[in-house]
Amino acid sequence: MSKIGILVVEDENIVAKDIQQSLKKLGYEVLGVCATGEDAMSKAEQTKPNLVLMDIMLKGDISGIEAADYIRTKLNIPIIFLTAYADSSTLSKAKVTEPYGYIIKPFKEIDLQTNIEIALYKHERATDAKKERDFLYSLVEAKSTKDTIFVKSNMKLVKINTKDIYFIEALKDYVTINTKNNRYVIHSTMKDIEKKFPPMEFVRAHRSFIVRIDKIAAIDHHFLVMEDTQKQVPVSASYREELEKRLNMI
Repeated sequence: MSKIGILVVEDENIVAKDIQQSLKKLGYEVLGVCATGEDAMSKAEQTKPNLVLMDIMLKGDISGIEAADYIRTKLNIPIIFLTAYADSSTLSKAKVTEPYGYIIKPFKEIDLQTNIEIALYKHERATDAKKERDFLYSLVEAKSTKDTIFVKSNMKLVKINTKDIYFIEALKDYVTINTKNNRYVIHSTMKDIEKKFPPMEFVRAHRSFIVRIDKIAAIDHHFLVMEDTQKQVPVSASYREELEKRLNMI
């Protein structure tokens, strides 16, 4: 397992060396030591650390607060502020950057380790929660438009545009959703799956087949020929009448 990489941003050289030694002793990897906000932003982009220890009071044009805000919002890297002192105004500005902790200098190694581990845990949970929230939003959007559907494939959910589906086939306790280049196997029934597709775009052709109407290239006796794939889908007598009603026949 790779070590946790940490970027140290501290403009006092002696303090920076002490922090670096403590981090190495605790088993962390120090990816760099920066003395300015500008250097911190650049180094964070290059090294992609797991966490940044940031001195609030930095010298230079960019403060520790400004650098922290950039690193958090642009790179999604958690920040812990280091401070020997700070007035209420500075702390109020720092809170806006949503840091994962404050460490008061001088500090003990146990305090450093505790703050780092808690920050990493909270950030991981927050990242997972955001992914889940974004996924749920995408499901809601897909449900409202009915232009897409999600299917499980290789332990993940994959979004498929319904216009890319050619036909759906029943296989015992499973159904397969077939596009031009892919085949997705899901645990469902034809009765349930039929409810999930727009009825104006899909039609049942057989007990074991549902087809997308605009993907039908030809009708050959008791079969439908699907365009591009040349797949032949059987048409049963019980569904033929409804199918012919749905087709624009002359």
